[in-house]
Amino acid sequence: MHAAADRLLIATGNPGKWRELRALLDGLPFEIASLAQYALAPPEETGATFLENALLKARHARAATGLAVIADDSGLEVDALGGEPGVRSARYAGPGASDAENNAKLIAALAGVPPERRGARYRCVLVYLPADRVAAPLIAEGVWEGRIVDAPAGAAGFGYDPHFLVPELGCTAAQLDPAHKNRISHRGIALRALRERLERLAQRAGAPR
Repeated sequence: MHAAADRLLIATGNPGKWRELRALLDGLPFEIASLAQYALAPPEETGATFLENALLKARHARAATGLAVIADDSGLEVDALGGEPGVRSARYAGPGASDAENNAKLIAALAGVPPERRGARYRCVLVYLPADRVAAPLIAEGVWEGRIVDAPAGAAGFGYDPHFLVPELGCTAAQLDPAHKNRISHRGIALRALRERLERLAQRAGAPR
């Protein structure tokens, strides 16, 4: 059994995010816990930025469990839509909207917009809050550039992945296998940066005093 001090809570209720974050955290000296283990519902995302929402989710989870927490907020920014859906990506078509509903609204909003003006990016902000409330949070960000296409392709991934074309690969995010996606995605970029810092913290904690 791991002590609570060795437990790290991934504060997301999104199954797709959970799978990606769990895989990216593999090998760290923590027991990885989920919100479901604590019957903890995520808070309402009222922040105006990805960072505000990530901090809100992390603080909510730490207050309820006393554990160290990783939380993310991420979404899609489409240039032709002024950066929308942005922080509202998960609820673009309304509270509780499905991926299909959000994608349908996105494609309708881009009707008539030519391919060269459909630039977009996924953005992820990750926050690590230690169980120790005195220590400062660790923050990392990742960006993944792409373009939105009308016709969905691929059955992997989640969210807007079937419509998010990765130009250099000539396929959508939903056509990538999970390991490949984790190497190049916004979440993978952010978590690799955060992971390096977590590994240094773990090494310092284990060093003789």
